[in-house]
Formats: sequence, structure tokens, C-alpha cells
Amino acid sequence: MKSIKKIGSLVYRYYIYTIFFLTLLLFYFPLLPFLTSEKRKKASYPLFVWWGTLFRICIGVRIQKNNPTLPEGPFVIVANHTSYLDIFLMYSLFPNYPLLFLGKSELLKYPMIGTFFRKLHIPVFRGEGRKAAQSYFQSLKAIDNGWCLVIFPEGGIPDNGCPQLAPFKEGAFKIAKNKNIPIVPITFANNFELFEDPMHFWGKARPGIAKIIIHPAIEKDEIEEKSLKELLIISEVRIKNGLNLDLNVENFQ
Repeated sequence: MKSIKKIGSLVYRYYIYTIFFLTLLLFYFPLLPFLTSEKRKKASYPLFVWWGTLFRICIGVRIQKNNPTLPEGPFVIVANHTSYLDIFLMYSLFPNYPLLFLGKSELLKYPMIGTFFRKLHIPVFRGEGRKAAQSYFQSLKAIDNGWCLVIFPEGGIPDNGCPQLAPFKEGAFKIAKNKNIPIVPITFANNFELFEDPMHFWGKARPGIAKIIIHPAIEKDEIEEKSLKELLIISEVRIKNGLNLDLNVENFQ
């Protein structure tokens, strides 16, 4: 029985890869003209939302979430990171809030994906002081231009123990503190069960319901009042508590 499940997961995993590259090809050339100037970039966001939604539907993933009152943008979104699904589902969670991702610079090496990442999102160069500083100031500029920022403060998908959290890094909280903008913590409760890290050859992969909690925002007055460490701990506790909830939300899309 376990062997059948593993083979099923492997087949489904390659189905996900196929759908990803087919939808990437479908949207790649329509999106490119929007990324040629700063003024056009925000106009590309609905196309990314459609891409994320199409991908999600084609691979059979539905969303179960709460409906909190979100602050006026821009704000910083911080979430646990257990699956590449976390990235695509962001577009379905925030269709009306143009957002950019801060992510590892290694993504620049991938064909087509690297083009989008270089022209639109913000690569983070770990261990390279000058380039890391450039990423930070690029983030501040993006906020000034009205973008929300998505940051996975664990710095990547933890190697072991998902969904347990790896220690949070301070970058997201420095940005929010610098610009005095809200922080919206998110818990992805079970994405690792739907599509585990692709580096795990026999990792889990199946269609299903992605269970997500959008926690109450840490508002501007609290951002101003709390220290950097306190903001990190508040966010970490909320995200961690979300992993322990019995999610039974009758709100599907």
C-alpha cells in the first residue's frame, strides 16, 4: 500500500511540474512587456493572479481560509514556508493587493523564472554584505511605490521537521519597523502534505484543500511601540499557534 502511495505521489508530482511549465509558457510572453518599466509593473499583477489561480485549479488545490479585515496597503506579509505552493497561493489570498516576493538569489539561475524574479521581485544574496544591503533598500523603495512585500522569515523551506518552524530572521521586521507599516502573519497549515519539497524524490504530493490562517495584523501603532525582537516573537507565536488549530472553516474557493 505504501509503495502504491509513493508511486501515486511521484506521478502527481510530475503532473504538477508539467502544469507549472505549461502555464509558465502561457503567461510568459504576455507578461514580459509589463516588466520593461517601473510604471508598468503593477499593471502586470492581475495576470500573475490569473496564473496562480489557473495553476492552483489545474493541480486540484482548493483553499480553506478565514476572512480577516486586512489593513490598508502596503504591508509586510510574513508566513511559514513548507512548500512551493506557499508562493502560488499568495496570489489567491491577496488578489487586490499587489505584492512582491523577497527570495533567495538562486532563483535567478532558472530559465524564465529568473527573468520574472530579476525584473519584478527582490533577490536576497545571503552572505554578501553589499548585495544584501541593496536588497534591503530595494525593499524600502518597493514599499514607497505601493507594493506589499512577502517574506518567509525562516529563510527557506526547513530541511527537516515541517511544519515545525525554523528560527526567524529579522529582515522582514526591520523593513516594517523602518517604514512603520503593518505586518500580516500567515500560517500555511498543511501545504507540505499537498506538495513537499521537490528535492525529496519520494516526497508527498496530492490534490486537496490548503488550510490557511491569515492572522490579525500587527498594526502601525504596535509596530512603532514594539521592539524589533518583540515584533519577531509576536509574529512567530501567531504563526506557530496556527499550526495547532483544528481548522474547520466553511469558506472554500
